[in-house]
Parts: sequence; C-alpha cells; structure tokens
Amino acid sequence: MHKYHINVFYSKADDGFIADVPDLLDCSAIGKTPGEAMQKVMAAMERWLENARDNGEEIPAPQYRPAIYR
Repeated sequence: MHKYHINVFYSKADDGFIADVPDLLDCSAIGKTPGEAMQKVMAAMERWLENARDNGEEIPAPQYRPAIYR
C-alpha cells in the first residue's frame, strides 16, 4: 500500500476522532478513539484505492506532508 499521510484529530461537533487522508479526495473515517478512526480509515483507503484501480482512475502519489516535516 502507498505511504499516505493520515491526519487524526478530535471533532467536538462529531463527538469523535476523525482520520483523513489529504491525498485521497474524500477519504476519511470517524471513530470513538484515535485507534478506531485509524482502523476505519485504513479500510476506507483500501476501498478508495481498489475503486480507483477498478475504474481506471489515476492513483495520486503521496505528496502531503505536514509543516513539521517540510
């Protein structure tokens, strides 16, 4: 699997932790804990990539890097 960056943060509005993959449009998940959100977004990422491959869509290369790593 590609090495995509995953952001995990708490959302008061959603009352849970959000995990999202900035390089993959609309690829995110919510969980009650950071670990649960990570597990769910990893599954969502697999489905996202599989769907892109099945539909002949271009799979973006990992590009996003938080400012701390630039």
